[in-house]
Amino acid sequence: MRHNKNFNHLGRKKAHRDALLANMTIALIMRKRIFTTLAKAKALRMYAEPLINRAKNDTMTNRRLVFSYLQNKEAVTELFREVAQKIGDRNGGYTRILKTGNRLGDNAKICFIELVDYNENMLKEKSGKKEGRTRRSRRSNKAAAAEPALENPVEAAKEAEPELPAAEPEAEKAAE
Repeated sequence: MRHNKNFNHLGRKKAHRDALLANMTIALIMRKRIFTTLAKAKALRMYAEPLINRAKNDTMTNRRLVFSYLQNKEAVTELFREVAQKIGDRNGGYTRILKTGNRLGDNAKICFIELVDYNENMLKEKSGKKEGRTRRSRRSNKAAAAEPALENPVEAAKEAEPELPAAEPEAEKAAE
C-alpha cells in the first residue's frame, strides 16, 4: 500500500531527480522565471523554497548547505545577495505557479514558475490600482498642429534632402 507516500518521483531515479531539481532551481534563481510542466513545477517548489529560506540568514553554514544542493557558485551568490534582499520580509511562498495551458505534442499541463518579488507586472497592479483615471483619446490638437501634414511622401523626401550648391559652368570649363 502507498500510505503517506506523497512524494512525486517524476518517473526518475533519485540521482536523476536530484540533478533535475537542482538544475531547475539554478535556472529559477538566475532567470527568475522558467516554463515547465505542472508536475515538475510543484516538485521544484518543494525543493527550492527551503533553499531560498536558508538564504535569508547569510552565514557560512547556510552558504555551504545550499551549495551542497546546487553545486553552482554563481547561483548561490545570486541567491544570497539579490534574491535574499528582496524576500527578506516575506515569511514563505517565495514562488508562484501560473498555469498556461497544455503542450501541443503530448497535451501535458504547462505552467511557469517564478520568484514572487520579481514579477514587475503583478507588483504594479498591487501597488497602484487607483492612481487616477486615464482616458484614451485621439491625438490632441497641439500635437497635430506641431507636425506638418504632408500627403505625398515624395514631397516629404524632397523637403528632407539638403540642397547642394549648383556647380558653376566656368569652373567646369577651366578643369577641361
